[in-house]
Amino acid sequence: MSNGNELSIISRYMKKLHVLTLCVGGNSELWCASCSYTYDENEVDFYIMTETSTRHGEMMLRYPAIAGQPKTIMLIKGVQFSGQALLLQGEEAVSARERYTQRFPIARGATSPVWRLRIDTLKMTDNTLGFGTKRHWHRDEENDG
Repeated sequence: MSNGNELSIISRYMKKLHVLTLCVGGNSELWCASCSYTYDENEVDFYIMTETSTRHGEMMLRYPAIAGQPKTIMLIKGVQFSGQALLLQGEEAVSARERYTQRFPIARGATSPVWRLRIDTLKMTDNTLGFGTKRHWHRDEENDG
């Protein structure tokens, strides 16, 4: 199966969910946090809102490498990912905030900054297709978004 077809299947699944577990760490510090997200399938990015004063926000500023897993009630299906966190500024932050608040209208009054989680690898496990069935996507120059 082509990398593009794998991404299409994973993206369909990602758009159905809305909460991920974000993990950040460095220098023997580790922390995980549950975050609401919106997913950009064209760029393969997640957008989250969180204050820089939260433990995970403060750590992402120092250690932008992230990993995580969206939460789902279906224990036999899931996606794991890794990439880089970037605190957005300017027009990119405005655009991402609009995208985020379209998905989560309750966040319209929030002043938390918006972060982009630039995804480098995705792995989807889907046991509904047979035990241990996995789909993989890796960002490379050919698949840069």
